[in-house]
Formats: sequence, C-alpha cells, structure tokens
Amino acid sequence: MPIRTRLLNLVVAAVLCGIPAIAAAQPSSDELLDRLSQPDLRNWDVVEQQVYQAWSRSGSPSADYLLRRGRDALEDEDLDAAYDHLTALTDHAPDFAEGWNARATLFFQMGAYGPSMADIQRVLALEPRHFAALTGLGIMLEEMGELERALAAYRAAHAIHPHRPDIEEAIGRIEQELEGRTL
Repeated sequence: MPIRTRLLNLVVAAVLCGIPAIAAAQPSSDELLDRLSQPDLRNWDVVEQQVYQAWSRSGSPSADYLLRRGRDALEDEDLDAAYDHLTALTDHAPDFAEGWNARATLFFQMGAYGPSMADIQRVLALEPRHFAALTGLGIMLEEMGELERALAAYRAAHAIHPHRPDIEEAIGRIEQELEGRTL
C-alpha cells in the first residue's frame, strides 16, 4: 500500500475514532447543570464556566463564528455590528439558545427591554435552565418595578444555580422591599 494511502487511512481512522472520544470526554450542559445545582459544590465557578462553554458550542462552525463576532462587537461597543452578527446567527441557527441569549444581552445594553425579553423567552423555550437569561430577566423586571415577577425570575435562577452571590443578594433585596410594602 502506498504511503499516501496509509496516511490517508490513518487520518480517516483518527477522525472517525477521535471525534466521538473527544465529544464523550466533554460533559453535556445537562450534566454540568445537574452538578452546578448541588448545594455543596466547592468549585462552582469552574463548573459555571464549563456551562457557558457548553452553551457556546452550537455544533456549527458558522454559527459559532457569528456568536464570536457578535460577542466581540458587543465587547467593543459596536452595537450595529453586534446586531448584524447576532441577528444573522438567530436567523441561521434558530434552535441555538446562546444566539438568542447574546442578542438579548445586546438589546439589554441598548435599553430595549421589550426585544430583550422576547429573545429571553426564546432562550428559555430552548434551554429552560439558562440561569443567566433568568437573571437578566430578573434585572429588567426589577428595574421596571415588577418586583414579584423579578423575584420569581431570580428564584428560578437560584434553583438552578444556588451559588451566585449576586442572585442571592437580589432575592434578599426584593424580599425586603416587598416586605416593606406590606407594612
């Protein structure tokens, strides 16, 4: 067998055998979220980062590229470019929750709460345990004075991710404010 054929066979074998092994080595977002919900988890920040990484993998190189470009533009405060990339992403990959979440973040930063909340609804329809989307929803509802609904969103996020101090603080703050209203 010529060396070129043997090399090609080795590459094909590595690809066929390597991809499932790599995929199997990475825990799913569901496994990570189950781990994150454990109250005695010590390295929750590491698991949280793994969740974000899992959510950012669409399975499509072009969708992942659009997400990266949209996030980069958002970080650079180029809101028009961020909107273009993230809208192209939601059009291209409507079942990719993180695309909707990134665009919801863009709308939030623009102060466009209605469109942000609409995108969060899409996120939660696709990934009901998206604690970041629930937290963002809580922030907007709180700012809008919808304290009962904000508290419900924060509590839902806390049930999924009981380790974030900012979520606990928001719950305590709103509970105290609501308690003061009833006096």
